[in-house]
Amino acid sequence: MQLFDAAATRDALPLDRLIAALREAFAADDITVPLRHVHEVAGAAAQPPAFTSLIMPAWQAGRAYGVKIVNIAPGNAARGLPGLHASYLLHDAATGVPIALLDGDQITARRTAAASALAASFLARDDASRLLVVGAGRVAGLLPAAYRCVRGIERVTVWARSAKAATALVDDLRADGFDAHAATDLPQAAGAADVVSCATLASAPVICGRWLRDGSHLDLIGSFTPAMREADDDCFRGSRLFVDTDEALVKSGELLGPIARGVISAADVQATLADLCRGTQRGRQSTTERTVFKSVGSALEDLVAAMLVAGA
Repeated sequence: MQLFDAAATRDALPLDRLIAALREAFAADDITVPLRHVHEVAGAAAQPPAFTSLIMPAWQAGRAYGVKIVNIAPGNAARGLPGLHASYLLHDAATGVPIALLDGDQITARRTAAASALAASFLARDDASRLLVVGAGRVAGLLPAAYRCVRGIERVTVWARSAKAATALVDDLRADGFDAHAATDLPQAAGAADVVSCATLASAPVICGRWLRDGSHLDLIGSFTPAMREADDDCFRGSRLFVDTDEALVKSGELLGPIARGVISAADVQATLADLCRGTQRGRQSTTERTVFKSVGSALEDLVAAMLVAGA
């Protein structure tokens, strides 16, 4: 069994190659993705759960079978630790023999950013050049490079609850050649952006629809449980809504809340990422419409990434 640490996993997953592989896999429709298992792992007595654990299997018949375990602990920020940790085990789909153990953090972060960029290739305006990143974690740090693979991103603005974290990410982005700046006024930054991409662990809205300009694209990454939310109801009013998979409608507080309040319905979802990649549904239809993409992550994306790394 091969072992791929964080550096080896990262180096085997250049974002342009991963975006192309995801586009091909979503279009092909030959990967089986069962519903994920979600477990609240108990903390100390009389305390909230220590973390949420997701178990995400997927397989391509006769080729590869993989399982990711991803643990999300929002309380880790106070400990100076990342909020997400994951591992990935890849097997031969014909024999069940383990092929590789891979760094799940790198797989998760890179496939998440790649999926957002893939969606933006259908949903963001062709001339989109100004990106606002909300958040300053591992995924947030990858978003500018991912978006630059599909759009001519010229300016990147970063906002985070921690000004120190936002400044640190801006410094890293500048070192990578981006025209990057930290935002202190989030409404103003959102109003100036062509693309707003949120990668937080927020449980209450951080983005308001009244801030967003006509023709903008809103990418919502963070909410993967019913208790999490990054956007207010106005973000959905008057916009065209897309999701990575139909699972978003039953997993994400981003959609469950507005649906329960009658703001939107499941019928308002225009297409999934697979629909867009297959060309069975259209993405953006005008330069003035607002688009929203809500992702909860798919085990298909993890499997595709793991297969690229292991050469399976």
